[in-house]
Amino acid sequence: MYVKVLSGCLNGVDANLIEVEIDCVNGLGQMQIVGLPGLAIRESQERVKSSIKSCGLLIPPGKKWVINLAPADLRKEGPAYDLPIAVGILASTKMLSVNKLNNFWFAGELGLDGSLKPIPGVLSLAIACKNSGAKNLVVPYEVAYEAAYIEDVNIYGIKHLIDVIKLVNETDTVEPIVKFPREKFYDSLGCADDESDFKYIKGQQFAKRAMEIAASGRHNLMLVGPPRSGKSMLAKSIATIMPPLTFNEAIEVTKLYSVAQLLKEPGKLIDKRPLRQPHHSTSVPGLIGGGSRPKPGEISLSHMGILFLDELTEFSRSVLDNLRQPLENKNIIITRANQTLNYPANFLMIAACNPCPCGFKGDPVQYCNCSPTQAQKYWNKLSGPFLDRIDLHVSVPRLAENDLACDELAESSQSILARVLKAVQRQINRCGENNIIYNSELNGQKLKQFCKIDKDCQGLLAKAVNSLGLSARSFDRIIRVARTIADLEDFDDINYKHIAEALSYRSLSRLA
Repeated sequence: MYVKVLSGCLNGVDANLIEVEIDCVNGLGQMQIVGLPGLAIRESQERVKSSIKSCGLLIPPGKKWVINLAPADLRKEGPAYDLPIAVGILASTKMLSVNKLNNFWFAGELGLDGSLKPIPGVLSLAIACKNSGAKNLVVPYEVAYEAAYIEDVNIYGIKHLIDVIKLVNETDTVEPIVKFPREKFYDSLGCADDESDFKYIKGQQFAKRAMEIAASGRHNLMLVGPPRSGKSMLAKSIATIMPPLTFNEAIEVTKLYSVAQLLKEPGKLIDKRPLRQPHHSTSVPGLIGGGSRPKPGEISLSHMGILFLDELTEFSRSVLDNLRQPLENKNIIITRANQTLNYPANFLMIAACNPCPCGFKGDPVQYCNCSPTQAQKYWNKLSGPFLDRIDLHVSVPRLAENDLACDELAESSQSILARVLKAVQRQINRCGENNIIYNSELNGQKLKQFCKIDKDCQGLLAKAVNSLGLSARSFDRIIRVARTIADLEDFDDINYKHIAEALSYRSLSRLA
């Protein structure tokens, strides 16, 4: 008897509809799985047989099951097809009601005792199930609450295969999990980490101002200074002045972490902006994503959050140059022979490094023992096109004695965040709440429309092009930074002062 069971296949961070077709014919009790299955899927036949047996059911002898995973040209990986295959076999032998299967999606790994084990990407499966028009999704109980915020689809968290049989045959007797209203997400938003508050960072007013601009317009930023000047503390504190995640942003981030199997609390949306700090020995697949079994890299795991690259010049040049395209396009496309994956990578990059190999070039206290050749070789690790994509270049000098000895707290993150939220609201008012484009993303017609400058500003920029050797990309980035500065100061138009301040954050361009 022919049966079709619906399931889903992860493709990057999204899921596609998969039809698991089962045909029961005369044979020798074998299962043949076709449709580009991975090794874990080919091994599922043994898990399925044992789990059905554990339910006290007998698979008819002398039968052969041909199982096709359609579409057949899409590569499938992972053990999530155990459950739909088991359901299909039971339905083909009339142990399950076939008429009710069309409105169900099934996904889950089976243990030999019939128990359902957690699988990645349940949130993506729930969204795809909803978009397909199906009303019910059956997944392992441990991960079911990942999808509790998705409306218009019933999520059933099941612990054992015998419960699945009961659900399909007696749907009205099994209740789906309790849904969470969207308001619950906003009620559970986490508070900022008090230890990272800007009020504990002494001095460095110029750098703090740059961090405020970066948080307001999503501008990439690089901090350059000697050891122990506070670069790392500044970079980690920027999370406390960024606007809280919106519901849709939290869904996007949680989908990524679910696919990467990095959710610390299954069933709870991520409510804080990610802060990723990869080590400088990270490989290209580790940072960008991919590998033999493709997974999101650090740039995708920092989506909607911060990617902090400490000791920037210690990263290999090939790794950093692979960041150039994601910094522009806000996503990364990984192409393999039989699949193409698209991972989002809309992150704010904060980089930190020393001015030279010893770290004390230009320091007023400690002597730098690096030769000009050594210093130049040190900076040659960063290509010009890579530096062009960093909007703000900020020098972080050694703290003065007066700043170190001062016991007064500096301006708090809460106070800075209030100004950042106002600047973000101005950007929302310009672009619309559902299509917000941060100033760092303005280009083409929108750049001309929202960033008009007068003749005085044009003259100042023309001088800067000659003196700093700015590229066309750097030129546009200066205008975008000036737009953010104007938003922070509640100006509708960019003026000479805003351009001048934006130019002050490009002084390190000469080092390229």
